[in-house]
Amino acid sequence: MQAIAGLLICGLISVTSALYSSSDDVIELTAANFNQKVIQSDQLWLVEFYAPWCGHCQSLAPEWKKAATALKGVVNVGAVDMDQHQSVGGPYGIRGFPTIKIFGANKNKAEDYNGARSANAIVDSAMSHLKQMVQARLSGRGGSSGGGRSSGGGSQGGGKAVIELTDSNFEELVLNSEDFWLVEFFAPWCGHCKNLAPHWEQAASELKGKVKLGALDATVHTVMANRYGVRGYPTIKAFPAGKKDGDTIEYDGGRTASDIVRWASDRIVENLPPPEIVQITEEKSLKDACEDHPLCIIAVLPHILDCQSECRNKYLDVMKELGDKYKGKQWGWVWAEAMQQPELEDSLGIGGFGYPAMAAMNARKMKYAILRGAFSKDGINSFLRELSVGRGSTSPVKNAQLPPIKKVDPWDGKDGKLEVEEEIDLSDVELEPLDDVKKDEL
Repeated sequence: MQAIAGLLICGLISVTSALYSSSDDVIELTAANFNQKVIQSDQLWLVEFYAPWCGHCQSLAPEWKKAATALKGVVNVGAVDMDQHQSVGGPYGIRGFPTIKIFGANKNKAEDYNGARSANAIVDSAMSHLKQMVQARLSGRGGSSGGGRSSGGGSQGGGKAVIELTDSNFEELVLNSEDFWLVEFFAPWCGHCKNLAPHWEQAASELKGKVKLGALDATVHTVMANRYGVRGYPTIKAFPAGKKDGDTIEYDGGRTASDIVRWASDRIVENLPPPEIVQITEEKSLKDACEDHPLCIIAVLPHILDCQSECRNKYLDVMKELGDKYKGKQWGWVWAEAMQQPELEDSLGIGGFGYPAMAAMNARKMKYAILRGAFSKDGINSFLRELSVGRGSTSPVKNAQLPPIKKVDPWDGKDGKLEVEEEIDLSDVELEPLDDVKKDEL
């Protein structure tokens, strides 16, 4: 008996769940295809939200099929099984079955169908809405029917700064890139996503060239949405710069453009490599550090004979540590050996303070500030902290231009050695006896 009962239940399920089939002209709509087929479409859609067990739905089914056949190629007629795809009806407040919605020019403002449940009445209503839609387009009032937010575009009003992401291009554009990415996973019907859209677009414009902002319609491109555990909308995830292995940073900032820009800028700084401390060996070394950065930090270290490799490396390590601390300032960092670049020292007034010494130059204004405290971690940090907030006294660079630089060999990282003077062998030199020297020549 249990086996028979089971067969009866299975049979009942198969009957009640088969209101529409692939042989009908009614288009089956699901959570996976609803956005793509309906929301992104420029065509008129009539959509029935139904439950297979609903008696009124079963009574409507043959009329709905007739209407779909009559309107084929003119108006799309679809149906959503709410037992299987409850999330589709959620945004439209479906409370009873069947509920029929009309998706016209503005897909975000679906209209209720309140006419009779006969094929003729459904077709008449569809043609009336179609006529209104065509007339609106003719008058220039009807455009794309995708609503206020385009699927995958991540923008409000057709902005171009946000990059459209899909399951097919996500890996290539995001995961295989060296760029820092912020990705919004959204749903077209989500109110919070619509509110975020203009801010997301503005932030994308402001961060252009620094951070890439993308948007992925998680209701359509479910592979990537599932891969990153997207459960609510909007969900924002950051993908750090450099080669990515799928790890992400959870976005925990605000939802305004300024919030997004500030959060992204902070993360960029955190992920920046520390600046390289470059020895000044030619003009290019100084120009790259000073002309391509807001400030350049210039150190003049003692001669290698006065401060051997261990001593010099300690100074360089302090510079590297503080360079990393202030890397967000995008300063250039260079150093030279004492008296190796005398014109540089003269132009910055360094010579009179002894070695090691340090100055900061603004190449655009041709002004510099000099470190007057100790050349130590604390002393340099205080100097740089003042510079970072625009404090400290400055002086004009001599001749108001970058000084000429001598081309020198780079330091080999080894200790310095005194040059050994060649000894003169006097054994073969014949000297006259002192007695033979004329007295008047003494």
